[in-house]
Amino acid sequence: MKAEGVAERWCELRERVAEAALRAGRRPEEVKILGASKGQPPEKIREAFSAGLTLVGENYVQEAEKKRAALRDLPLSWHLIGYLQKNKARKALALFDLIQTVDRPEIARKLSGLAEETGRRLPVLIQVNVGYEETKAGVLPEDLFELARLVKDLPGLELRGLMTIPPYQEDPEAVRPYFRRLRELRDDLREKLDLEGLTELSMGMSHDFEVAVEEGATIVRLGTALFGPRPPKGGA
Repeated sequence: MKAEGVAERWCELRERVAEAALRAGRRPEEVKILGASKGQPPEKIREAFSAGLTLVGENYVQEAEKKRAALRDLPLSWHLIGYLQKNKARKALALFDLIQTVDRPEIARKLSGLAEETGRRLPVLIQVNVGYEETKAGVLPEDLFELARLVKDLPGLELRGLMTIPPYQEDPEAVRPYFRRLRELRDDLREKLDLEGLTELSMGMSHDFEVAVEEGATIVRLGTALFGPRPPKGGA
């Protein structure tokens, strides 16, 4: 990208999202940009907020806790986009407005029970391992229906959609089948479980988000494309 500052990159990314949406016959406003801010300082998030960012995604509970405290004056919506351990569930519930990485029955039940304790219904996405990669989290496509039915019936959770991290491919076009598969899985679930509210598809990252938008993404998770390279560990 030619744009150098966060604000300039935001404007360029919004344009690219809009163009991809229009190519697919979609309305640009159907697609939200989430700032994937792992390893980025709070100041970068503040810059992005000033440009128009409202959604922030963090991979780690501890990192999110520090950043939320530093940015408590901003009306941001915080999403967990990393793997959630059961022992971090209570803290995650307090920190995040939506959890995108529900991928197994035990974490779904744990979150639901904790949400009920606080009188809350927590919005969640189910993470699907569409690429069958052993190194990645996510429920396998053939086990998705069972997990989705469980989440739908848990009183403390509200199932909003699906999320995936497909296998990395240098050519974004090579990732298109994975995005298409996630959309098909969501549409199938929506019909079988009679879930009109199952609308979200969180898919697409900095190098392949335009293809994801063309295939139906409603949330694209952009890190380096928005914030620039992560500072060295221990740096500013």
